[in-house]
Amino acid sequence: MLGGLLGLLTTFKELLRKPVTVQYPKEHLPVAPRYMGFPALTWDHEVGEPFCTGCALCMRNCPTQCIKVTMKENPLHQEGKSPRRRTVDTYELNWARCILCGICVQVCNFDSIVMSHEHERSVYSRDGNRMELTQLLEAGRRYQEATGWQPTRTRQRAGRGTGTEETSSA
Repeated sequence: MLGGLLGLLTTFKELLRKPVTVQYPKEHLPVAPRYMGFPALTWDHEVGEPFCTGCALCMRNCPTQCIKVTMKENPLHQEGKSPRRRTVDTYELNWARCILCGICVQVCNFDSIVMSHEHERSVYSRDGNRMELTQLLEAGRRYQEATGWQPTRTRQRAGRGTGTEETSSA
């Protein structure tokens, strides 16, 4: 009898406490800073074009072959405004096939692809799982704004003047 009353007391305590669940569509929990969501393309604000040159290194190394890339001649390079001779023409990513492994980010030589914090990509049709270049750049813009992301070369340039870079003693 006493055990049953103690059980009821425990139940009433739990009923009166603040709920710990999140009402999902309306509320979101923050993701961890190192969370790897779906890939996104980054934008070079200094030049005004994507960092991606369309070299297709990410496409060749993707284990699920969910990336399709083509390149074109860069008109800004011909005008002398960009250091990139070529730029991305089309970029398509199939979210349904992506396994979020991050290999595309590791093999990219141009800091053009990042693993964003986006993870909510459910759709009702299979064709909705494909993201084009403009959508990937928009996802990258949101990621750059939210995290303050800068390319490696910009971070290295900023570290040179402050003496924060590591030096090796040989």
